[in-house]
Amino acid sequence: MSEPSHAARRATAGPSWQQELARAVRDPAELVRILDLSPTLLEPARLASRHFPLRVPHGYIARMERGNAEDPLLRQVLPLEAELGAVSGFVADPVGDLAASKGAGVLHKYYGRVLLITTGACAVNCRYCFRRHFPYARANASAEHWLPALRYIARRPEIEEVILSGGDPLSLTDRRLAELVAQLVDIPHVRRLRVHSRLPVVLPTRITQELLNWFAGSRLQPVMVLHTNHANELDDAVANAVKRLRGAGVTVLNQTVVLRGVNDEATTLTELSRRLFDVGILPYYLHLLDRVAGASHFAITQVRARALHRQMAARLPGYLVPRLVQEIEGTPGKRWLAP
Repeated sequence: MSEPSHAARRATAGPSWQQELARAVRDPAELVRILDLSPTLLEPARLASRHFPLRVPHGYIARMERGNAEDPLLRQVLPLEAELGAVSGFVADPVGDLAASKGAGVLHKYYGRVLLITTGACAVNCRYCFRRHFPYARANASAEHWLPALRYIARRPEIEEVILSGGDPLSLTDRRLAELVAQLVDIPHVRRLRVHSRLPVVLPTRITQELLNWFAGSRLQPVMVLHTNHANELDDAVANAVKRLRGAGVTVLNQTVVLRGVNDEATTLTELSRRLFDVGILPYYLHLLDRVAGASHFAITQVRARALHRQMAARLPGYLVPRLVQEIEGTPGKRWLAP
């Protein structure tokens, strides 16, 4: 029997990650229908999504509990009326990104490392996103603007690490990412490449062989920082994607945001750390919510966060306890909130 053709193999493998991304749910009515939710959620979701659109892939929706409006994954993506009111202290730029901008999508906050806003696109619009108001149209290092960003890095020999962020850098094609990385490799003082991404969690088919090839083939030490907030996000497909990343020599870390109604219980956070390690991810940061306008309903107090962190430390070995941090504009690094 002859081997199946390349096209046949692609057909049996299911849709590509680009096709899955294109099919992502954008209409609140479709999300309510798929999950058999109360129709009373629909009008508030429509109102809120006019200010910050709904976007969530079907594969991520499949991990949610039907009929449960309090599902921890659903709460991260469902637009709510609570987003619409102005709340004191919750602002458009909560971490000072604009003040740290050096132009051409370059954010330079911390010594020795620089962040590139590579795109404004994401696979999922998380309702607590600290860049939900970011002016991507004039402040991202897209292909035509990469040269100024690369020149900025090349002129500063203290920069050892480049962080690709967004949006989500993995929403770019492998070809465009490989082109950017090849130019970073040519800057001799750059040693590490860090990619911050949610795609391997919400769309694990994004971990393609092409992506693994340019990770493994570069002289830069690769680090992937994923964003996972609940153990229910880590299904078998995500575990397989992480396994492939690690096989390509990528160090895989995780950062979590403490979110009211999603993971603000010690048992939930403890189980998340255990599950992360089970699939090959090391817990790295536990963030207090960045106080972005539209996300006040997710906030918990610093006192509450410290208490949760102490309970985690009492239940887990030290290497599974992420560092509790808060990002404050103008500081030389993230503020570590000791127990």
